[in-house]
Amino acid sequence: MTWIIIVGVITVILFFLNILALMEIVPIFITSPLLFISLFITLYLINHRKTFKGF
Repeated sequence: MTWIIIVGVITVILFFLNILALMEIVPIFITSPLLFISLFITLYLINHRKTFKGF
């Protein structure tokens, strides 16, 4: 559960960093992949918390 919170906070921080990139303060080709990876990891951790692992 703590991993979801940590990655969620990182996702929010990278979202605001991506907003800065849209204002051309930070390079967007650096922030966009980072935001994508953090969103992917966040959704992966949320969806695979209680999956059936077999007998």
